[in-house]
Amino acid sequence: MLGKKIHFIGIGGIGMSGIASILAEQGCAVSGSDIKESPVTRKLSGKGVNVFIGHSPLHLEDKDTVVYSSAIKEDNPELLAARKNGLLILRRAQALAHLMRDKTCIAVSGAHGKTTTTALANHLLREAGLCPTAAIGGIARDLDDNCCFGRESRFFVAEADESDGTFLYYHPEYPIVTNIDREHLDYYQSWEDIIAAYRKFISNSKDNGCLFCCGDDQALREITRDYKKRIMYFGLSDKNDFYPADITLNEFSSFFTCCYRGKTLGKITLPLAGEHNISNCLSVIALGHELRIPQKIIQSALASFQGTERRFQLKGEFSGIKVIDDYGHHPAEIKAVLAAARNVRHRRLIVVFQPHRFSRTKFLFEEFVMSFAGVDTLILTDIYAASEKPIEGVSAESLCAGIKKKSLEIEAVYLKKENITEYLLKSITAGDLIITLGAGDIGKLSDELVQRIKSEGISQRSPG
Repeated sequence: MLGKKIHFIGIGGIGMSGIASILAEQGCAVSGSDIKESPVTRKLSGKGVNVFIGHSPLHLEDKDTVVYSSAIKEDNPELLAARKNGLLILRRAQALAHLMRDKTCIAVSGAHGKTTTTALANHLLREAGLCPTAAIGGIARDLDDNCCFGRESRFFVAEADESDGTFLYYHPEYPIVTNIDREHLDYYQSWEDIIAAYRKFISNSKDNGCLFCCGDDQALREITRDYKKRIMYFGLSDKNDFYPADITLNEFSSFFTCCYRGKTLGKITLPLAGEHNISNCLSVIALGHELRIPQKIIQSALASFQGTERRFQLKGEFSGIKVIDDYGHHPAEIKAVLAAARNVRHRRLIVVFQPHRFSRTKFLFEEFVMSFAGVDTLILTDIYAASEKPIEGVSAESLCAGIKKKSLEIEAVYLKKENITEYLLKSITAGDLIITLGAGDIGKLSDELVQRIKSEGISQRSPG
C-alpha cells in the first residue's frame, strides 16, 4: 500500500511529475528531487510539492515511500538511503498502477503516437462530462499540463510507456495500442522480446473491457489473431472496424469521414496534421463508441482538441518563414513528420535534427540514414545522451556522413548546437519551412530562432 509521505527521485521527468501532481491532489505529502530546475519543477512547486535541486539522503526525512524512474542509477544517494532505511520503494510504473487500481483504466501504448492519443482520449472524456484523472507523457495544450485529477470520476487515462517493460504492471479495461516498432533496443534485446512484451500487455487487459489495436500494423494483427476477449481494430485501411474515407489533409488539420464496418458515422474535423494522426484519432473514436459517448460529442470534442506540446507545433511564422517543432526521434516518426510537412506550403524544407540516445542511433543507424527523403537542407547536431554513455563510433558526425553518402540530393551538415541559429539566420529566406526534430532539448532552439527572426528579421536574399 502506497504511503502518505512520498518522495520522487527524478521528479522533473514528464512521467514522474504527473504522478506526483495527482498524489498531491489526493492529499499526500509529496516531495521530490532533480538535478536541475526546469519549468516542470517550477510548476510542481506552485502546486505545493516540495522540490529539491540535487540529491541527498536528507531529503528522505519523515518519508515512508520513495518512487524512482528508470533514469535513476542504482548508486543514487537517495535510493541507497531508502533501501538502507527500509522505506517502501516503487518504480514509476508501480506508483501509476497503484493510482489506477480502483479505476476504469484507458491505457495507451505503442512505439509512436502515445502522447497525442492519450491527450486526445482524455480530452474526449472531459468533453463528455466524464472528468477523468489522466497521466500524459507530454503537455496537453488544453490542460497546459501533463495531468489532471478527476476527484469523483471512475475513469483514469494513462500513457503506458513501454520503454523499460514496466507497462506490464497495468491491467486496463481499455488498452489502446497504436503500433509496434523496433524501439528501445537498449532495453529489449530482440524483436521477439518486443513482441512478447506487447503480447503480455494485451493479455493483461481485463475481461470486461475492449482492446483497440491498429489493424494496419501486421505485427499487431498477428499477436491478436487468437485474442479471445473483445477487440476493435482501427486504421487507415477499410479492413479495420473503424476507418476513414474522403481524407483531406491541410497544413495543420485534417478532415475525413469516419466509417464503422461499412457504415458512415459522420464527418470529422481534426486540428492535427498527417495521416498518422487520423489513425490515432480513430482509436479514440472507437473508444468513445465503446463508452457510448454520442457521436455529436465525439465530433465536437475532436474539433476542439488543441494538441500537445512539441508535436508538429507551429512555433511562429515571420517574414514568410514557418518554424515547426516536433518530438520525433525515431525513423518512423521522422518519416511521418516529413509526410505531414509536404502539406505545408514552403519553398525549401530545412530540418534540424538532434539524435536522441547513442543506443538508438547505433541500432537504427541505417534507418536514420534513409529517413530524410524530401529534405533540402539537413542540419545534424550532437546526440542528446539522456544519461547514456557515449558509444565509440556513434555520433552525429558519422550519421551526417552516412546521409551524405546515401542521399546525394540532401545538403547535410553537422553543426554544434550553439552555432545553428546564426547559421540559419544567414541562410534562410522567405518561403522556407524549418523543422526542429528530437526528443532532447532541441525545442529550445526553435524558440530562440523564432525570437531572433521576430526581432531582427532576415537577410534580404533572392530565393535560390
